[in-house]
Amino acid sequence: MKLTAWGRYPRIQATGHSFETAEELRGYQEKAGNSIVFAMGRSYGDSALSERVIFTRRFDKILDFDPEHGTVISESGVTLSELIEVFLPTGWFLSVTPGTKFISLGGAIASDVHGKNHHKAGCFSECVRSFELMLPDGNILRCSHEENQELFLATCGGMGLTGIILTVTLTLKRISSAYIRETIVRCQNLKEIFCLFEEHMDMTYSVAWIDCLARGENLGRSVLMLGEHATAGRLNPRTAKIRSVPFNLPGICLNKYSVSLFNHFYYHKNPLFVEGRLVPLDTFFYPLDKIANWNRIYGRGGFTQYQLVLPRDASSEGLKIILERIASSGLGSFLGVLKLFGPENENYLSFPMEGYTLALDFKIQKELFPLLNELDSIVLDHGGRLYLAKDVRMTREVFIKGYPRWKAFSELREKLGMKDKFNSLQSERLGV
Repeated sequence: MKLTAWGRYPRIQATGHSFETAEELRGYQEKAGNSIVFAMGRSYGDSALSERVIFTRRFDKILDFDPEHGTVISESGVTLSELIEVFLPTGWFLSVTPGTKFISLGGAIASDVHGKNHHKAGCFSECVRSFELMLPDGNILRCSHEENQELFLATCGGMGLTGIILTVTLTLKRISSAYIRETIVRCQNLKEIFCLFEEHMDMTYSVAWIDCLARGENLGRSVLMLGEHATAGRLNPRTAKIRSVPFNLPGICLNKYSVSLFNHFYYHKNPLFVEGRLVPLDTFFYPLDKIANWNRIYGRGGFTQYQLVLPRDASSEGLKIILERIASSGLGSFLGVLKLFGPENENYLSFPMEGYTLALDFKIQKELFPLLNELDSIVLDHGGRLYLAKDVRMTREVFIKGYPRWKAFSELREKLGMKDKFNSLQSERLGV
């Protein structure tokens, strides 16, 4: 079958296997060679692609729930969307959520996803109490901060390279409403948005859309969105209608002129300031989930998301240089997101570090990769790194310099026979 991830680049020929029980999976693993887990296909690049993949979507049962403490036990193929559908009406929500709810629990752990509250709550692994992991020999181990800690630290952010996550125990967050009190502030430039992020660090949620093609005194102009959970309101709001992109848009539709025009209108359509307006959780956390197949906007050739993080003391200078280089290239993105991260965790390959992260979507075209190579150098020069869950072209050198604990991760894979069993196109490219 043909297989690709959310960025629709690359496309490969693969064989796949599904399972419904651990015993069925163990029997398959005894006979299988190299493989990697493929769940919802929402990683952007090649981290879940291989000639042989293991589909977890049928491993999707919610097993137990403690309504007093908000602790849920579930199989790894359950999606964040399904958890929200079941538990939001009872007053529970995800403690940490990325920008899409259409990912599996296993994928959330493997990517150690982060959300708009990283500066407060950290990565997804912070709300994971434990998980069961099937190793290459078929044995199943429970992993947590207290039990098999090394495997826990390697698996959270380990991109599926340590084994197959089976069941997950995580803690949800008690809320009173399915709405967010949102504050919006329009910012003229990069200096202003940095000041406002720092000024509002006490807010639970913060994120900014950024215009990556603005230049001069408008370099880095942004729209800052702040949020707190509302204390009153319905727990089961009406579901917004899902619209779809019905076909691949012609590549010519997405160019520097159309992106620049979109960015101009998006920036100016937002108010200079609005405080505490009431918006549904879906609107605040998952705006793109309202558009099915939105990845078709980039055309048949696909796209990649370039997500970087820079240390806090280097973010202002580094992002200024990066945005100037992108603006001068004309290869802009209308999906530009800026967030402030809190302290780094102990996981071997988790992406966040204390500082600022910038994520930009780029259409795949021949001019793109030389530009991204230039940006790689700027990121490394400022002590930063790139997100593995979004990557499709990072070099081994960039990976090694960005992830100082890569060697411990690689040695663990070697010791437990994982390099003979769990590999992706990405892991082969990075030599990990």
